[in-house]
Amino acid sequence: MQRRKFLSNAGTALAVGAASIPAITSAQTPALPIIKWRLTSSFPKSLDTIFGAADVISKRVAVATGGKFQIQVFAAGEIVPGPSALDAVKDGTVECCHTAPYYYFGKDATFAFGTALPFGLNARQQNAWMYHGGGLALMREFYKDYNIINFPSGNTGAQMGGWFRKEIKTVADLKGLKMRIAGLAGRVLSKVGVVPQQISGGDIYPALEKGTIDAAEWVGPYDDEKLGFNKVAKYYYYPGWWEGGPQLDLFVNIKQWEALPPEYKSILESACAEANVDMLAKYDAVNPAALRRLVGQGVQLRPFSREILNACYAAANAVYAEEAEKNAKFKKIYEPWKKFRDEQILWFRVAEQNFDSFMATVDQATEKTSGKTSGKPSDKAADVKK
Repeated sequence: MQRRKFLSNAGTALAVGAASIPAITSAQTPALPIIKWRLTSSFPKSLDTIFGAADVISKRVAVATGGKFQIQVFAAGEIVPGPSALDAVKDGTVECCHTAPYYYFGKDATFAFGTALPFGLNARQQNAWMYHGGGLALMREFYKDYNIINFPSGNTGAQMGGWFRKEIKTVADLKGLKMRIAGLAGRVLSKVGVVPQQISGGDIYPALEKGTIDAAEWVGPYDDEKLGFNKVAKYYYYPGWWEGGPQLDLFVNIKQWEALPPEYKSILESACAEANVDMLAKYDAVNPAALRRLVGQGVQLRPFSREILNACYAAANAVYAEEAEKNAKFKKIYEPWKKFRDEQILWFRVAEQNFDSFMATVDQATEKTSGKTSGKPSDKAADVKK
């Protein structure tokens, strides 16, 4: 009898305890607020991959918070022009933006470290630098002057070297050439005779078509095909040595960031990391087919000559030395960045480069048909047509 009474009382106590858990949890963890932000992108919606990173962030944040934290995405020009995204966040016009930090090179050359420097890091090395090499802390210290905090939120991978109306074989061919290119890359190319032109993405096509410029760079096959550059320029050069692994960022107004609950901060940071991976993965997935289509339509694929690359490399080092001498903020990041880059090159030379070089030169067509390899180097343009 006493045993039955004990069990009955215990069961009642457990039931009461279980029923009280939600009340205790609610008392300890207040209901999270509904927050609505606006995000202005530096890119048009038509460039779905680079613009799409902002959508990835917005959707992931909304799902993870049950719709309580909403970030509405606006394309370039819908709130402010693409190049004004940073100022819109700094001044509090919007809470955040998705952009390429090096667009703001005109404010300070140090912004370039947030995206890419000529002859710098590839995409994997850029992530290593930011997440584990001290780069994120250095950039965030620099960005404090602009009232923002940054989160890596995308990478295009190594870009193409751009579209040219005529063939470029030697450094002499670059003399007087008007090319749409900005930032540090523009300063580097100006040292070898190029006349840099700063033109927004939507104005590149008409400028090439009319001959106002002789060449232009954007991203790579998938985006370049969308913009139709192959219709107005015949020669497509590689590699884009000025953008080996260009990073895109989410810039957040620092006061807005600090006002977020810890849960929302964690979710937003994770959403940016997802976008960082997703953009690179998508570009790697869609660029091969786009390149085949372009070559199939008569585009002439050309590598920059070793002479041109060597001259530009020397020019880049000269630009860095000049900037570091006059800009303490640039120098503070450049010195550890250069040391990190050189260490990365040593490591990648051992395993990655050898693996990639073999896979790029093995005769894969022979391998598929006979199960054997010829060991002969492949012709890149011919391979693209297959």
